Amino acid sequence: MAGIIRSLAASRNVTILLSKQTVDLTTLRYASANRVKRIKKPEITDRDANQAKSEAMRAEIEEQRVLYEGKRFESVAQSLSAKGYLRATKPYTPPENAAALVVKLAKENGINDPKQQFSGKEQKFAFLSACENSFSHRVPNSMLHELHTIEDAVVFYQTPVDTRLPLDAIQSMDLPENLHIQHEYVRFHPETDTMFGGKSAFPKSSTVVTGLKYKQKYRGHEAKKSWP
Repeated sequence: MAGIIRSLAASRNVTILLSKQTVDLTTLRYASANRVKRIKKPEITDRDANQAKSEAMRAEIEEQRVLYEGKRFESVAQSLSAKGYLRATKPYTPPENAAALVVKLAKENGINDPKQQFSGKEQKFAFLSACENSFSHRVPNSMLHELHTIEDAVVFYQTPVDTRLPLDAIQSMDLPENLHIQHEYVRFHPETDTMFGGKSAFPKSSTVVTGLKYKQKYRGHEAKKSWP
């Protein structure tokens, strides 16, 4: 009861003070437990330091590009040599004097420095056309942008292209004595394999030939299945 009386008295004293003095409500601040924290402004970084860092990164990228430029064409030539059978190209066996012949054709087209880049598209077209007529082997469209100098053309015309499948290429290799590969495999057909009356060890297994090339070479057979 005493606490209520004291609170009423305090409120009356405040009312009396407010009535005697004008109070600016805009200056009043209300206490709150959840005060809004000030937003921390982002720090302004050093512009010169950022530009220097960017220049260093660009210089490193340029250095890596120069290193890659030297190995660029060799890797493409190795890929063409190793996976030539996957490309729509004709087989090619380079002659022994391929490098000398390329340099000779370059001099005939006014190019004396093997490391000098082509002066224009016309010069590059005339030189590559002469190489195609001489070697009977043209540069694919996907590799035209890779040839910048005569040295690139020498590497290209010294790279053999083997369009054979790996299984066919093995026939000309010297295999170990304990390794034997049967290139012409045998496929069962009841009309030709009559040793056991046209019966197979797997009577419910069909021999399906799906390739257009091998349909002319091997006959397919669909086994009759009983139920169940």
